[in-house]
Amino acid sequence: MTARNTTVVADANAPAITQMLAEFVANHPSKGWSDAVEAQAHRTFANWAGCAVGPSTHETMEAALGAVKELAPSAQAAVLGRSDRVDMANAALLNGISSHTFDFDDTHLKTIIHPAGPVASAILALGEHLGSSGRQLIDALVLGVEVSCRVGNAVYPNHYDRGWHITGSTGMLGSAAACSRLLGLNAKQTQMALGIAASQPVGLREQFGTMTKPFHPGGAAKVGLMSALMAKHGYTSSARALEAPRGLMQVFSDKTDWKEITENLGASWEIELNTYKPFACGIVIHPAIDACVQLREKHHIKPEQVAKVSLKAHPLVQELTGKKTPTDGLLAKFSVFHACAVALIYGRAGEHEYADDVVRSPLVIGVRDKVELIVDRSIHEASVDVTLETTDGQKHHIFIERAIGSLEKPMSNEQLKAKFVDQSAPILGVAKTEEAWNLCMNLAAQANLSALLRSLTV
Repeated sequence: MTARNTTVVADANAPAITQMLAEFVANHPSKGWSDAVEAQAHRTFANWAGCAVGPSTHETMEAALGAVKELAPSAQAAVLGRSDRVDMANAALLNGISSHTFDFDDTHLKTIIHPAGPVASAILALGEHLGSSGRQLIDALVLGVEVSCRVGNAVYPNHYDRGWHITGSTGMLGSAAACSRLLGLNAKQTQMALGIAASQPVGLREQFGTMTKPFHPGGAAKVGLMSALMAKHGYTSSARALEAPRGLMQVFSDKTDWKEITENLGASWEIELNTYKPFACGIVIHPAIDACVQLREKHHIKPEQVAKVSLKAHPLVQELTGKKTPTDGLLAKFSVFHACAVALIYGRAGEHEYADDVVRSPLVIGVRDKVELIVDRSIHEASVDVTLETTDGQKHHIFIERAIGSLEKPMSNEQLKAKFVDQSAPILGVAKTEEAWNLCMNLAAQANLSALLRSLTV
C-alpha cells in the first residue's frame, strides 16, 4: 500500500481572524461609518430588492418554491414579488435565488462577489420574524457585506480560479455575520456562527448558465441564517474555523492575505466599492455591451449593416462568457456574442433582451454570428477594444477603459431607480413600485419592516 504524503504547506501562525471578525460584528457601533457608507448601503439594498422582485415569477423560482412547499413550511416570512409566505430559512433561500436569477445584482468588482444576495436575503427574512427596525437591518447589511468581501479579498483570485463561485463560498460568512448582528449575539456566539457557516461553502463555477448558479447566493443566505440560529442556541464550532491550517480559507485557496482582513477593519468599508449592473449579465461582458451601444448610437448602425464585430478582450472574457451558441436566456448571460448582438440591435441588454425567444431569434443569431472574440492578455479584464465593420466597408472603432456601472462611471440614483422600476413595475404595479423604492432608499428611518414588505409583495 502506498504511503500518503500528508505534508500540508500552511500558515500555522495566522492571526485570529474568526475571533477578530466576530468581535467586530458584535461590538461595532450602530451607524459607525460615514454618510457615504450609509448612502451606499441603501443603494445596495434597493438594488437587491428590485433584482429579487423582477424574477419572482421566473421558472427558476417556480421550481424552487415547489420544492420548498413540499416541506410544508410555516408562514414566517415573505417571498418578494409574490403572495407566498414560507419559513424564514427558506424565504432567505428563495429571495436569494430570485435576486441572482437575472444576473442583474450588485458587484464588488475587486472580487466579483455579488454581496447583497446572501446577506440581504437572510436579514430581511430574519428581520421580519424578529420585528427588526430598518436601522438594525442596515447595520447588519453593512457588517455582513464587510465580512464576506474582506474574506473574498484575502483569497481572490486564487480561490475563484479553482472553480469556486465566490459569491456563495464567502456569502455564507457574510450572511452568518449579519444574522448574528440582527439576533444580538455576543462576540463568542458570533464566532461560533462564523465557524458553523465555514463548513458550508456553496457554489461551483461549473454551474454558470444553469438554474443552480442563482442557488448559490440563496443557499449561502440560508446557511448563514441557520448558522446564527444554531449559535444562538449554543451550537459550537472551531474558534479558528477560518484561519487554521485546515480551516476554510487555507483549504480553499493557496493565497491567504490576512492583511486584507486585519488592516483598517472598521475604518474603511467594502460596501463603498460596491457597483450596480446596467446590463443583466456577467460583469465581464459589460464593457463590450457599452462599446456596442455607443457604436450603434454614434453611427446609427442598423442590424443589416453589420458585417463583422471584432472584440479584443482579456482571457477571462473568453473563459467566463465564451458561449458562442447559447440556446436559452440563462446560457446567453454567459455569451459575449449574444450580448454584443442585442446591444447593436436594441441598444440595451436588460432582462428583456435575455428572454428565450430573443436568444433564439434569427435576427439576433444573424448578428451574433458576426461577432469575433480575440483574446488579448494586454487588455484589462474591465476593458475592451472593439472594431465594427459595416457592409459598405466602413470601420468604426472604440476602446472602453471602464464601462458604465463601474466605480469610475457609477450609476446615478436616477439610473438605479429606472432599473428598479423596469424590474418591479410589471410585478408590483407602478404605485407599489414607487412606494417600495422610497422605502428602500429610506430604510434606516423605518421603525419596522411592515410597510416595506407590503410594498414588495403582491
